[in-house]
Amino acid sequence: MKLLAIRRLLRILWVVIRYRLDDFLFALPLPWFIALFKWLLPWRWFRFSANPRQRGEALRLAMEDLGPVFIKFGQILSTRRDLLPPDMADELAKLQDKVPPFSSKLARKLIESELGDSVDNLFRQFSAEPLASASIAQVHTAQLKTGEDVVVKVIRPNLRPIIAQDIAWLFWLAKMAESASAEARRLRPMEVVSDYEKTIYDELDLQREAANASQLRRNFDGSDILYVPKIYWPLCRQKVLVMERVYGIPVTDIDTLVDQGTDLKKLAERGVEIFFTQVFRDSFFHADMHPGNIFVSTRTPWDPQFIAIDFGIIGTLTKQDQDYLARNLLAFFKRDYHKVAQLHIDSGWVPSDTKVNELEAAIRTVCEPIFERPLKDISFGHLLLRLFQTARRFNMEVQPQLVLLQKTLLNIEGLGRQLYPDLDLWSTAQPYLEGWMRERHSPKYLIKQAQQQIEKLPHLAEMIRQRIDAPVVVKQKQPTSSFNVVAALLGAGLIFSAAHLGIQAELETWPQWLMLAAGLYLVSRGRG
Repeated sequence: MKLLAIRRLLRILWVVIRYRLDDFLFALPLPWFIALFKWLLPWRWFRFSANPRQRGEALRLAMEDLGPVFIKFGQILSTRRDLLPPDMADELAKLQDKVPPFSSKLARKLIESELGDSVDNLFRQFSAEPLASASIAQVHTAQLKTGEDVVVKVIRPNLRPIIAQDIAWLFWLAKMAESASAEARRLRPMEVVSDYEKTIYDELDLQREAANASQLRRNFDGSDILYVPKIYWPLCRQKVLVMERVYGIPVTDIDTLVDQGTDLKKLAERGVEIFFTQVFRDSFFHADMHPGNIFVSTRTPWDPQFIAIDFGIIGTLTKQDQDYLARNLLAFFKRDYHKVAQLHIDSGWVPSDTKVNELEAAIRTVCEPIFERPLKDISFGHLLLRLFQTARRFNMEVQPQLVLLQKTLLNIEGLGRQLYPDLDLWSTAQPYLEGWMRERHSPKYLIKQAQQQIEKLPHLAEMIRQRIDAPVVVKQKQPTSSFNVVAALLGAGLIFSAAHLGIQAELETWPQWLMLAAGLYLVSRGRG
């Protein structure tokens, strides 16, 4: 294993030299003794080693040369536009899941090993030629004995040892970069590699992907706007996934979509609706919605429906993040920069000691030039990106769930404008966001939240009973009546519910004030 690790390191070093990736390091403001070290590197003595390519292109070609693990790393790195310069992020975004396939014989052997039966017994037909080959897995078409067309996804063999070695070296390189430069530390390379490690190991578990697909399918069951393929659970294992085969037009094939009479405006608006539904209704969103994972159904082009595949990366938000994000976006387009700044502090996205007026001024500086343009020309995704970049100046902690959301929003917005260039994302999204916020403050929602909090009262009652039963020395006092105990418990529950909702809505609605007043009254009766 050590010999393999050394050989891998030598391969990485050769690629670094070939594409002059060391230029990235020496371009940073380094201590003089480290900067001097570059003249000790033999390949820098000769002019032939000078790299005529742009830095983004050089980095992309290096990732391709280093193979599947680094290709996947480059794809994920391209989503971190909060950390990378635009030219590098744009180049890395060009990395495609087009990796040479492994042999079909080996694929059959892996499938049979995982499923415990021969491919001929499991399927009526099985295509030896892979339908697609990616950095982590490849896909074969097949037909079940019962006649359904399916795709069989199988993980590449012997990936885990290679991943472990490559990640170990990536951590080493990231640690060296952090030690050498404050600018590199700002980009948090160790954190980036750590995020990648979690993502790629999650993608090695196809049962996790199958579970994600099942949940998303359940969320959009019967939907006219999004179709999610069926998972065949009896044929799913950690390294094998069998899923319904879907037929549709690639979303980037605009000519074919036009030829079949697709309503492109409606299709683009439905893409936005799908995104906001996943984020705010379900808090469960497909976070890898690049064009290769999206198709359009051919059944009803006048009422178009999206088809999604590849569910390895899923994002979620807490209720608090949902609330703060929606209120941030609404405040943005009302140009209420003070509220945007205050929400960043309240949510904990920036330190609590941040001066709200300074953050407000910085946000105004970024946003005002943008709002001078027509709304349809404003990039919603890039606005969110600029917000996060500005907040980073105020020591905003990286929020992984928001990075995934930002990446997905950029994908959806770019796709929507490719389909319909005049797409006004804000006018499409605003009614949904405002309706969602109204629902969050409606009496029905507040009562539902209160019920959920009241369900916690038995646990609270048990805690109080244990406290009462605990041996303590007190003055002789009239026993507390059962009415008072119940009143105190109910009052505590109402206060807890009002406070919980008040954190999200700042006690802006009458039911919360009423719950708070009733709770205080009952607690006072309970103590009497």
